[in-house]
Amino acid sequence: MSVYQIRKHAVLPPIVCRSDKEFLESMQRYIITETERLGCNEEGPADEYYIIYRNVFDKVIEHATAYKSILTSIKKEYDAFIETIKKSRRTAVCLHGKLKGLAAEPTALVYHRKRTIQLEAKMRIIENNSSKIQSQIHKIKQHKAEYDTKEAKYCSFSKDPSKPIPGMTVQESVNLDALTEYMKHLEDKYAEIKQAMLIKYVPAQRKAELDEEMIVLVKQRDAAENLNKKLRFSHQRLQIVSQALTSWIKSDMSIPFQDFVEQIQKTKCLQGDQGIVEELLEDDPHRAKEAEMTLHYIERFNELISLGEYEKAASYAANSPRRILRNIGTVNTFKAIGKIRGKPLPLLLFFEALFITSHAFRRPVDAALTLEGIKCGLSEKRLDLVINWVTQERLTFSEEAGDVICDYGEQDTYNKAKCLALAQIIYSECGLHKKALLCLCKQGQTHRVMEYIQQFVKDFTSDAVESLMIKDSFCSIEMWQEVASICLQNGFDKLSNDIMSILRSQAAVTEISAEDDAVNLMEHVFW
Repeated sequence: MSVYQIRKHAVLPPIVCRSDKEFLESMQRYIITETERLGCNEEGPADEYYIIYRNVFDKVIEHATAYKSILTSIKKEYDAFIETIKKSRRTAVCLHGKLKGLAAEPTALVYHRKRTIQLEAKMRIIENNSSKIQSQIHKIKQHKAEYDTKEAKYCSFSKDPSKPIPGMTVQESVNLDALTEYMKHLEDKYAEIKQAMLIKYVPAQRKAELDEEMIVLVKQRDAAENLNKKLRFSHQRLQIVSQALTSWIKSDMSIPFQDFVEQIQKTKCLQGDQGIVEELLEDDPHRAKEAEMTLHYIERFNELISLGEYEKAASYAANSPRRILRNIGTVNTFKAIGKIRGKPLPLLLFFEALFITSHAFRRPVDAALTLEGIKCGLSEKRLDLVINWVTQERLTFSEEAGDVICDYGEQDTYNKAKCLALAQIIYSECGLHKKALLCLCKQGQTHRVMEYIQQFVKDFTSDAVESLMIKDSFCSIEMWQEVASICLQNGFDKLSNDIMSILRSQAAVTEISAEDDAVNLMEHVFW
């Protein structure tokens, strides 16, 4: 019998003996007194109720000496069951930590792949530079060899004492002072050339030293990143423990601190999704098995991402149980992959699978995912997919989704009419009747405007119609006159009179002839 079952049977069955009856009444008063003293209610912490009823159980065993062995056996089973529940809680917490760690692996893998590509590009650049330097060194060696050959030939002739010294006359070549000065000039020139060689050229060994320094720095950076991750995790964990300790000190500290931390973990998670943590920390022992299944599902998804099977991964995530992968986190995972040459965009594959399976779930796709899916489809020029999603699938529309489609129609004039029709559907579903009417007016569907107004006439007042007409910069006065005429023909005399009154009340408005086709209702504002 669990704690919750004991609560339902708080009133014990009556016994004929008067002493037993008095004992049970005292036990009942004890239960009520302890419950009020600890501030418990029916939804209160299970551990406190367990302590109260365990004490009551002990007193019953001491009182009923005839049934002491039977009651003692029952109490042992009761304690064993409570211990099993606590153990399942600890197992669920452990599985949750492993679950969160595996859920973060796809993003880390994508980042590592990007970093690998960047380092490979840098290596190619360094290799190209190295080959250029090697070719330059080879050319320099060739020029030096040619120069040494020429110099050897020149020196062999210059040693001839019958030849004059280059740059000196015959008189200077026999003058000791002139020779000394010329020698000093040559020594200075040699020192200058040697200094220039040290500045303009670097030994080839320096490149190897720089490569070694770069490898050391990269290792230091990776170690610093790993240490940063560990410190951030420790910081978050210490914050949770600190908050729990502060709350425990402020309370009456009637329960052990470890049990208090377990209660805090029911509402707070160390990192990641709070909903999954709360599910894992429930008292049901079967949650542990469910957590293992969820963990296996996420591991399989990570494996598909790592293998590059993005189409299978998209379908796998869209059909995930309990919608665990149908969220913005999965969208960010596919966004991080980016485009792959010669293959469909992985993010678009995910949204196709997500929206196709929307009828298989009780709740439609939420507004955030719907908006992201529409943006993705339009960015890939797949208006056909967006049309099918909006008209056929179970989505949650929003004003932002309609605005995105309208903006796309302004850029793609060829499909502007289709975009306006889609936006009108979304605005109508969201109850944005003014924007829906504006889309119909932009398409020139005057009769549809009339039908729409007739359908939602309760939502439109004389002020709403005037505001719609004044803000409309697309419909001409003739079109509004046609709307007024249709209203009059269908029995909406008041609405027809309101429209005509608004047209006549505008400053500088005159009678419109059949030749003024291009006149706009707001034309006088811009003059």
